[in-house]
Amino acid sequence: MSAPSDSSIGTGHDHGHDCSHGGGHSHGDTSSADGRRRVAIAFVLIASFMGVEVVGGVISGSLALLADAAHMMTDAASLALAWLGYKLAARPADEMRTYGFARVRVLAAFTNGLALIALSAWILAEGIARLQAPQPVMGPLLLTIACIGLVVNLVCFAVLHGGDRTDLNLRGALWHVAGDLLGSVAAIIAAVIIIQTRWMPIDPILSMLVAILVLVAGVRITKQAGHILAQGAPAGLNASAIANDLKRHVDGIADITDMHIWSLTEKDTVITLRVLPTHDQAADPLCTRIRKYLADTHAIGHATIELVPLSGQTGD
Repeated sequence: MSAPSDSSIGTGHDHGHDCSHGGGHSHGDTSSADGRRRVAIAFVLIASFMGVEVVGGVISGSLALLADAAHMMTDAASLALAWLGYKLAARPADEMRTYGFARVRVLAAFTNGLALIALSAWILAEGIARLQAPQPVMGPLLLTIACIGLVVNLVCFAVLHGGDRTDLNLRGALWHVAGDLLGSVAAIIAAVIIIQTRWMPIDPILSMLVAILVLVAGVRITKQAGHILAQGAPAGLNASAIANDLKRHVDGIADITDMHIWSLTEKDTVITLRVLPTHDQAADPLCTRIRKYLADTHAIGHATIELVPLSGQTGD
């Protein structure tokens, strides 16, 4: 679905005054640099420990450790994707992409959400197979590697958790690391129980519980990012309610038609609307009042407004 252009949203009507959109909207995001830095730090830590956990999972025979190692492998790729999303989003707009590259971060979050879902499905399937045919696990080795992994994941989680909570790209990366953190905890618990009781099924059981938690997060992030990519309206914003609100609180509006609201990113909301005034008046003052009300009341900083003169309303 292509976004409405910034020139006009009226179709099938005589065109009126086209108010230029205000300067309150910014295609850049000051939090992107911080998010990119945090993701880079987490990537270095995860990638450094990933190989150790893969080898340890194979040698120990633990699904919990293999699941945690799989988390780390996907984490490294997901963090690299998140970093790339930030890097591309920082590029300026051009003639082919007039809104810039801000949505690349949302696309990265969507991809990471799908990766979380796929990874969880694999762990659940492997866990069921392990329950049907339990395999011996080396408890002491599992415990040692899981403890080291827990420390690495705690540091990564702290780094990412300190960033912008509304950033879907950062949240996608954070949930990858959170799943890894939970996997390390599950591996430690499984190791202690195996050392004490030799009950091997605890390893796949705990792995499957972690996979379910990660699956829920993956579905949530994918849905939110998908809603933005489909140009859905932000939560809490309703076109009819905003139109009625404007007519009640902004003088000079007779009616509002052809309103479209969508999310450019998780932070930037865009609106286009066609305004029929109550009387002939200069376009700029009315558009300025509308734009100010949208920004102050509904936090919409990017508005394109077409003002139709009274002479152009006949036959509408």
